Amino acid sequence: MKENSSLQSLALQKFKKNLWGVLSFWFIVLCLFVGIFAYFFAPDASENANSMALSIHSKSPGFSVQVIELPNLNKGEQSWLSRSFLGNEYPNEIIPITSYRVEGAKLFYQDYGVEDPSLENELNLNKYNPDFISKNIYTKTFWLGTDKYGRDLLSRMLIGLRISFSVGFISVFISLLLGIFFGSISGYYGGKIDAAVMWLINVTWSIPTLLLVIAITLALGKGFWQVFIAVGLTMWVEVARVVRGQVMSLKSSQFVTAARALGFKNQRIIIKHILPNVLAPVIVISAANFAAAILIESGLSFLGIGAQPPTPSWGAMIKDHYSYIILGKAYLAIIPGLGIMSLVMAFMLIGNALRDALDVKS
Repeated sequence: MKENSSLQSLALQKFKKNLWGVLSFWFIVLCLFVGIFAYFFAPDASENANSMALSIHSKSPGFSVQVIELPNLNKGEQSWLSRSFLGNEYPNEIIPITSYRVEGAKLFYQDYGVEDPSLENELNLNKYNPDFISKNIYTKTFWLGTDKYGRDLLSRMLIGLRISFSVGFISVFISLLLGIFFGSISGYYGGKIDAAVMWLINVTWSIPTLLLVIAITLALGKGFWQVFIAVGLTMWVEVARVVRGQVMSLKSSQFVTAARALGFKNQRIIIKHILPNVLAPVIVISAANFAAAILIESGLSFLGIGAQPPTPSWGAMIKDHYSYIILGKAYLAIIPGLGIMSLVMAFMLIGNALRDALDVKS
């Protein structure tokens, strides 16, 4: 037990010496925290950050405009917990304006982008609070600009972070369950079981990953949860091959022979004695699979068979705006692309750091 704890402490110390691994770890922790509490940080706290204002579409980062926030008079009941973690189902309406004036109990304003000063809109202030002017008319800044529908890009990026992490966690969890199960029984029992599992692995691996994911997604239907299952079902083969090789090398070890001599069942030997010794390479490959899952989900969303609108997804955001690259507004596609790149790079770097820290030979 002491030897095991000392090995863990040595691995931890080695990991701490890897600067890029430590930075990647804290970056991932920060992204996870922001993803969970996205609606606390998002300027647009509506459900899926879907508040649109077409008059301010495709604006550059740092764009500011004066707006009127009209309270939603048809609000239903929504719990604080639901509003905090799932977004506001009854958001107020945001109207970008160029100017406004007040005459008695009436507010006259000119919509943003309308050049004719005679085209004014009228609003009766009697049905609102007396301090409506001071509280509901203000300047709003879009720090990352707006998309082609006039939605806040920063809010969409923050909430889209949830999709990437959710797909990564659940698909890696599914791949670990299937990969460890098939890999362990294949490597331990050998014979016909090994031949059958290897045949299944080779067939699955021979199909291009993206095509297999597309086929599974089309079979299960388009949607949020279908992507998790589809990605997870295509990533288990790598885990299974690694686990199979490790189990085959360990099943002839002395501690396994001793366990058999004591009369332990095969299931106990696999779970209690062999699998704890193969966790190091499994952890490393899981980090790489997490990064691969984010890329696959982004690719599916780009093709339109991933998370469906209005759910924000970084891949779908690139799909909606890649044509804007030639229109001088490349940032609409570059910003979500940088988000995907940074998150994938962080997981690859932490995977490399874990590989070095858990390397038994060193």
